[in-house]
Amino acid sequence: MRIEITALLDQDVYTQKGIYVGRVDDVVLDSDVGEVSGLALGNVNRSLLDLKGKGIIIPYGGVTAVGDIIITKHFGTMPYSDEKKDR
Repeated sequence: MRIEITALLDQDVYTQKGIYVGRVDDVVLDSDVGEVSGLALGNVNRSLLDLKGKGIIIPYGGVTAVGDIIITKHFGTMPYSDEKKDR
């Protein structure tokens, strides 16, 4: 599916069963292949996911539709935070 990255930002994400997951804060890019590899979600549904961090990253391969909202199938998650890491 081809879409502009900016169209993904600030979109609400729901599962295929209509459960709210979160809102897209950022997009994760795979620079080796030049493709989106994940969506960093904030404002995460805490009743759906037990998180200690600010949000999660979901694999973009699980996205099934992008329009007024984003629909995703079952996904694995990775907590993330907004803090910059020293390199």
